[in-house]
Amino acid sequence: MLRRYPDVGEPLACEPITKGLLNHGYRVSTTRGSYFLKHHLDKKHIDDATGERATIVRQHHATQRLASLGVPVVPPLTDAEGTTVTVIGDRCYALHPWVDGLHRVGSQLTPHQSRRLGTLLGAVHTALEQVMPVMDADGERGSPDGPLPAGYGSPHAADTFALIDELLAAARGEGPRDTPRDAFDELAVHRLVERRALLEQHAHRRPPTPDGPATGWVHGDFHPLNLLYRGADPVAIVDWDRLGVQPRAEEAVRAAAIFFVQPSGELDLPKVRAYARAYRRAAGADAAELAAAVHRVWWERLNDFWILRWRYRLDDRRADPQFPAVSALAVWWTREYEAVCAAFTE
Repeated sequence: MLRRYPDVGEPLACEPITKGLLNHGYRVSTTRGSYFLKHHLDKKHIDDATGERATIVRQHHATQRLASLGVPVVPPLTDAEGTTVTVIGDRCYALHPWVDGLHRVGSQLTPHQSRRLGTLLGAVHTALEQVMPVMDADGERGSPDGPLPAGYGSPHAADTFALIDELLAAARGEGPRDTPRDAFDELAVHRLVERRALLEQHAHRRPPTPDGPATGWVHGDFHPLNLLYRGADPVAIVDWDRLGVQPRAEEAVRAAAIFFVQPSGELDLPKVRAYARAYRRAAGADAAELAAAVHRVWWERLNDFWILRWRYRLDDRRADPQFPAVSALAVWWTREYEAVCAAFTE
């Protein structure tokens, strides 16, 4: 891999990065410094085509143009042939400069830093509007008002009921199982039964599929592990694998629900309010747009069991530690719906 980059020096060490769920990353030390080597995994088992070369090239072109506008991103290095993606066998790799920094969750952010976070995401969305229409990735052109991906829409409660039945059977140990049941399984059963009752009560509130100018290009995965801080300052937005067309305000709401969720499953609403006001100013989004996004993301969370699907369908338990807070959030959000909506819109 490094032989394709004559200016990076001779390799000295390669250490795997343990954080992250969807790709493999390594810190590579050479005689000339440190670099981040990213292995873009094929993630088709979760209906994700972000490991395909053309998709990666599009992400790289976008970050190069964002960097020219002053957005804190880390574009990949270009190899001796002028390309940014290396294909070895059937695997895609990219080499980036190493950026020293720390990840910060909402509890580590001051109200001022929460406002800066909202301003940053708003700046990302407005910058993407500028760079994507002129971006050319293998002959493809992007549009800030492009259509939503096929199949994008609000989950149907009937489908979720069927999924709940499947996951309940697995959590209760029905059928073949190699490991004994534990406290996680007990919590999963409790939350699944609880969620089914909530869905039965609120099934009539399923939101419509969004359209119109509020749809645009977004980072797609804006959360604490994809943002690096140095001191009080955000210095790098990383992992653009999910760059795509979605309702912009939904990304703002999803990000807040990750940054500002507390271990109890409640949102830190004062910080959410500071963040959301700053985002609305920076992105030019109005209260109605944020209110619609809050409703759609609430419904999405009410129907979402990705952590349990990973555990019981894929036997992948890496996300298990997130489940207590994530599952409690859906319940608390339903109970405090009006207060959450107010925090994003007032």
